[in-house]
Amino acid sequence: MRHKIHTCLKNQREKNMQDLKNTEIENICLNLEKLRKEKPLVHNITNYVVMNFSANCLLALGASPVMAEAQEELSDMSSISSSLVINIGTLSSHWVESMEIAIDLAKKNNKPVILDPVGAGASDYRTQTAKKFLSMGVSVLRGNSSEIMALNNSLKGNKTKGVDSSEISINAIDSAKELAASFKTTVVISGETDYICSVDRVIALSNGVSLMGTITGMGCSASALIGAFLPVSPSPFEAAVSAMSVMSIAGEMAAEKALAPGAFNVAFVDALYEVNADIIRKRIKLEYA
Repeated sequence: MRHKIHTCLKNQREKNMQDLKNTEIENICLNLEKLRKEKPLVHNITNYVVMNFSANCLLALGASPVMAEAQEELSDMSSISSSLVINIGTLSSHWVESMEIAIDLAKKNNKPVILDPVGAGASDYRTQTAKKFLSMGVSVLRGNSSEIMALNNSLKGNKTKGVDSSEISINAIDSAKELAASFKTTVVISGETDYICSVDRVIALSNGVSLMGTITGMGCSASALIGAFLPVSPSPFEAAVSAMSVMSIAGEMAAEKALAPGAFNVAFVDALYEVNADIIRKRIKLEYA
């Protein structure tokens, strides 16, 4: 009798979990549909290494990009944009000032902000700048495991390897959850498996391919895509899950057509244009961690 009850409870838990996953997947599909219908304007203050690629990724997905860091136009851009992406990949004092002003304007105009702390942990300047922006209030923080751990003061031994991670993504989950709690934000850890973390939820996405790591700006573009989903999703957490799901599935699609980085670059942008609800339902590898 006990065994029968235990089996019934286990089956019910599994059904409940599958129902949750199905709901999550349908939300991703709905968010993508809404994004392509509304075409949100995403204001990027990003690094000049990735501007072109990030803009093309946003356009292919269905959003509208604008790259603007001049202080003279930040107020106008904030008033017409749907979200703000802050990326510290190529820092200078002028850019830091512009980013700070832009975040203040976004908060005043009730526009969501995503922070990409590129290279946090590689230098004190980058780490402290990212911490300052994080403390100003952001909707989503997205970085690799080293960057996330550096912002939580839990990166031991090796520093961030330039802008590359020195840790695997699963090692940063505790740091991500602590940052989510401290700053009331959603934290995304990019890696072989992507983790989207809130205080009480962690979703793991295991789509994607190794070729994605051979393209400059792939992580930066992930942040830009989250910026596109933020204004059309019911929560920052759902926006991050949607963007990272579409991103990683597009990587898989691209790898089926291209075997080397140069061709993969083009194929990836094409895949972002082609991905749809049916493809998401068929391919997604989503688990509650």
